[in-house]
This record gives sequence, structure tokens and C-alpha cells, in this order.
Amino acid sequence: MTDKIFCLDANVLIQAWQKYYSPKICPNYWDVLDYLGTQNIVFIPEMVYDEIVRTDDDLSKWLKTSKIPIRKIDEQTTKCLKDIYTADPKHKFLVDNTKARSLADPWVIAHALSENAVVVTKEEKVTALNSKKIKIPNVCDKMNVPWINDFQLIEVLGIKFSCEMEA
Repeated sequence: MTDKIFCLDANVLIQAWQKYYSPKICPNYWDVLDYLGTQNIVFIPEMVYDEIVRTDDDLSKWLKTSKIPIRKIDEQTTKCLKDIYTADPKHKFLVDNTKARSLADPWVIAHALSENAVVVTKEEKVTALNSKKIKIPNVCDKMNVPWINDFQLIEVLGIKFSCEMEA
């Protein structure tokens, strides 16, 4: 285990649920996330929670009953969000206003900054110089917030999964 805490981006839960850790094939993953929540090792920002539960699906149902703490926006987090936007004018491109997507992204970083947490995201850093897009890892680097993906989280926490065949 670790003494760090981890702030989960929505895509970590959504992609795991829909693709490689579906509860049908890897229910242990979701049990482990619940356990990590009870130990206050992982948390999600309220904006991430809202983004997931606004779709009425199985992941939404799971999240509503999960033990992962949901962090509300407070004064300190709001200050951190302002710091993110003040640090670089390009940071406004974190949110895709044309599609009203990625609304939680700046808050993921702000919560991590506020709580000295590590961001866990599926996003990759954008390295193209001419790109208008900006991703969570780019802003994290600029703000000195550590970030990893969910596979690295599993490794850092020493989580091991075992497989079995149903009879």
C-alpha cells in the first residue's frame, strides 16, 4: 500500500466498466475500488460523480452504492481551480465547450491540488505543438500534480487479480 491518496477521473471508471474490467469478468476490481474507498485511498470529485450518474446505466447504479468518497467543491478547491486557470490561459481548453464535455476535468486537478493527491486518468499527454487540445496530464505537469493511469494505480497499490473459470 501507499500513504498517497488518488483522485479518480471519470474515464478511469467508465472505460474499465465498459471494456477491460467489466463486472461480468472482473467483479474483484470493483470490490477493490470499494475497499480503497473505505480506506480513503481513492476518491472522486462531485463533478465526476455527477457526470457518471446522469446516465442511468449499471455503472451509475454501482457508483450510487459504492463506498468511494465523493468530494464536494469547497473554498480551497475553488481557489485551486482559479490557480489552474491563472497559471496558463491555455488551461481553459481543458473543457470542450462545444460539446459540453470534460466539465469535470479541471475539478479533478483542482481536488488533487487541494488534497495533495495523485490524479488517475486514462488521458494521455498532448505533445503536438500546434494542438488546441489540452489534456489533464498537461495541466497536471504544469501545476506539479502527479498523475498516473489506472494500470499504474494497480501496480503502485500492489493489487493482484486472480482468474477462475465458471463450471
